[in-house]
Amino acid sequence: MAQPSRLGIWHTTTLQSAADHQQSIQTTAVAGQKRSIHESLPHIPKQPRRAEEASNKRPATAHRQGVSFSRELPKLLASTIQHAHGSVSAGEPSEYSQRRAIAATPTSTADPLLSLSHPIYGLPKPLVANFASQGIKTIYPWQKLCLLGPGLLRGEKNLVYSAPTGGGKSLVADVLMLRRVFEDRDAKAVLVLPYVALVQEKVRWLRNIVNSISRAGDLSQTPPEGQKLWAPRADEDTIRVVGFFGGSKVRATWADFDIAVCTIEKANSLINTAIDDCSISKLKAVVLDECHMIDDGFRGYLLELLTTKLLCLGREIQVVAMSATLTNIDLLKRWLQGHSYETHYRPVPIEEHLVYEGNVYPAATTAGLLKTLTHLDARTQATQSSVLPMRTISPSDHKELKDPVTNAVVALANETARAGYGVLVFSSSRAGCESDAVLISRVLPALHDAPTAVQERRLDLLGDLRSLSSGIDPKLEQTIPAGVAFHHAGLTTEERELIAGAYDAGVLKVCVATCSLAAGINLPARRVILHNARMGRELVGPAMLRQMRGRAGRKGKDEVGETYLCCQQDDLEVVVDLINAELPQISSCLISDKRRIQRALLEVIAIRLATGRESLDDYISKTMLAYTADPILIQEHVEESLADLQKMEFITVDAFSNFNATKLGKAIVASSLDPEDGTFVYEELKKALQAFVLDGEMHVLYNFTPIPDTSTVTVNWRVFWNEMQELDESGLRVMTFLGLRPVMINKMLHGGTLKENTPEEREIARRYYRFYLALQLRDLCNEVPIHRVAQKYDMPRGSVQTLAQTCQGFAAGMIKFCECMDWGAMAAALDYFSDRLKAGARSDLLALAKITFVKSRTARIFWDNGFKTVAAVANADPNELLPVLMQAQPNKARLEARDEQKYRDKLFAKARIIAESANRLWQIEMRQDIEEE
Repeated sequence: MAQPSRLGIWHTTTLQSAADHQQSIQTTAVAGQKRSIHESLPHIPKQPRRAEEASNKRPATAHRQGVSFSRELPKLLASTIQHAHGSVSAGEPSEYSQRRAIAATPTSTADPLLSLSHPIYGLPKPLVANFASQGIKTIYPWQKLCLLGPGLLRGEKNLVYSAPTGGGKSLVADVLMLRRVFEDRDAKAVLVLPYVALVQEKVRWLRNIVNSISRAGDLSQTPPEGQKLWAPRADEDTIRVVGFFGGSKVRATWADFDIAVCTIEKANSLINTAIDDCSISKLKAVVLDECHMIDDGFRGYLLELLTTKLLCLGREIQVVAMSATLTNIDLLKRWLQGHSYETHYRPVPIEEHLVYEGNVYPAATTAGLLKTLTHLDARTQATQSSVLPMRTISPSDHKELKDPVTNAVVALANETARAGYGVLVFSSSRAGCESDAVLISRVLPALHDAPTAVQERRLDLLGDLRSLSSGIDPKLEQTIPAGVAFHHAGLTTEERELIAGAYDAGVLKVCVATCSLAAGINLPARRVILHNARMGRELVGPAMLRQMRGRAGRKGKDEVGETYLCCQQDDLEVVVDLINAELPQISSCLISDKRRIQRALLEVIAIRLATGRESLDDYISKTMLAYTADPILIQEHVEESLADLQKMEFITVDAFSNFNATKLGKAIVASSLDPEDGTFVYEELKKALQAFVLDGEMHVLYNFTPIPDTSTVTVNWRVFWNEMQELDESGLRVMTFLGLRPVMINKMLHGGTLKENTPEEREIARRYYRFYLALQLRDLCNEVPIHRVAQKYDMPRGSVQTLAQTCQGFAAGMIKFCECMDWGAMAAALDYFSDRLKAGARSDLLALAKITFVKSRTARIFWDNGFKTVAAVANADPNELLPVLMQAQPNKARLEARDEQKYRDKLFAKARIIAESANRLWQIEMRQDIEEE
């Protein structure tokens, strides 16, 4: 039997843990003088060990980097998995883990066109070499057939294609896009992705692919035989790949990149700017990844807007759209007036299974799975007994594993990890992720049982997580030693990147993620396990299910992929429908909400793409909406929306029936707002102009806070009330100015509700929610660490970080809004606070915060140690900066000598980067001073 859980004894909150280990840091100035590294280390008194710990003998490596085994939960025993021919222990390799012979893909030896170096693709040799260095030496037959479609390599036709996840679909778009960029020195390309994590990952990938390659002459024509294809020119340059997303510190400047990797919103804004300033002529290729999101009314509809604008330009801009979940591909083909291609090829075959009541059933095809489920759902025992499972998972004696679904997830993950393969578990919620990760870690071998090399790398990962400004999540500290971690939006970006990298490198064997991140992460696995088919309380859709199952099988690492859908008894009937459901057909959603068609019309009028009724009708005729809806219905919506835009004073119509955007309309488009949010922002800022509260920071920060969706923001009214009590006179005046009443907050604290039945009530509710988020933003701007803010407001750390990043993008939009409205003073005030927002620090640290790795708390410690200017840091030796960096790290247990040296080496490398960054900034400052003289 399992021992009683001791989580209540061992678990402490981040705040409690920090309080227990809080050390006072001396900040005597050290600028210009050297001191030993050991002097900078805070003394941590040795704690007496409990008797049970003292008796538990472990190798020396078990105590490295502060690993606290006193927090380990009691180990559990995973259930055995029995096969039709007998029982197999959970710790032994099963049949699935044995190498299997599969049909090999034809090689370039058999078909020369499968080599990217073939002249027909027109790629420079250095580029082909870089592809090879990333493991891409040949292409698949389907990729060859797709690339050789009519007019594609010459950029004469658009392309829409569908290929399974893991089938190599991105490479086709990469080849076409890179051809466009390399064949013309002035060419620009835009790659659109739905999630920030995918943007960051793609930027790294493309930078590796174009690394150290210079542009050349025209590649559009295949050279005559004997003539060199790649002929460098004297004015050649390198390819600049830049990422644009909501929280990025890079402003969308058209002249500063060759390939822009953007989120949907940033891409639409970038296209608008390029059309408005007539620089769009340089754009040669636009790639739309995950294009099935075009019917997502929340944000995907912007894909339709930006693509339609490109189609209206009449220029040779090649549009490449791809997805793994397209069904009505012919619609997109007609809309884009291009070529289409569809394949179901996967380089690694997938075996699909259903797990129900501890039984594992094969489901190689949808039909086979439906048949199995139909038999299982039959009411007679005779019918049920006629369907034999291929394997059974024995019930568990542990109370933590009494639920058959949880028990199956843990047993299957345990089997995979012990066989040496990676496993990806999808859970329905963040709490479910963490719970699954903890349970799985309790059945896997402890750290001291792992090979020495694995111990080292996992301990290094723990050290890297501890060195983050937010410290380490207590549950990750429990699970990582066993090779298990979770990955969800509640973690910070830095935590997720470290975990994803460790999993991809094999340091971690099990990663548990939320269903919502299935399309936002690229973590393929030998085995994918779905802990039921729900996301929260709702059943996942067919497209999401395919996304999750498509992560199974890693090319080059696995010979086969596996998926296991663990089904609850109550969900059996709906799972039958889900598995058998066809992928939904995409369609335009521009008229499903009046705000979308309003935004579409306002944007094209504001950027002067449509100025009269004829050009506006031409724009509408080129939308996907024109291919999916009744023309009369479309016309009615257009007329109604134009009237609304005039009523809201966003556009005017002159005597010749020409449309013109007003100053307000242009400001809304420039700041990437939809008309309804634009109206709210305009009214808020207009009132602020009349009485802007400048003797404090709350009013400015309030105007930097994005317009919240009250259905998705959770307010802790107790925290709101407490923070209101602590506000100074300036902050209270801001609340009064906004119409926020303490009596309402008190009412909500005691169970009241905010009415949102009328537009006025919704506007008031927005202000309460927005002010609550602004309080968090205030703390972040005053050097309160993310994990402290998260703890204070009872929010996940990742959500707080996302708020900070989103606010940076929204702040830039507000500055543009004020500039377009000729509110110069307001724009200047907002711009000043924008720098504080990016730095997460007070005004005295803004210069230091521009240095790489020097933000918020680190900048404050540099200041307190005498490094108060960029010049002071630039002129310091890295050895002088090392003690200061040591002070800036989160408190940690003392390390053994060998590991202490490794820790210092990492910090020294960071100190060198800081010194180099400061030196570059100092040189810029000196040049500016000389020019001003």
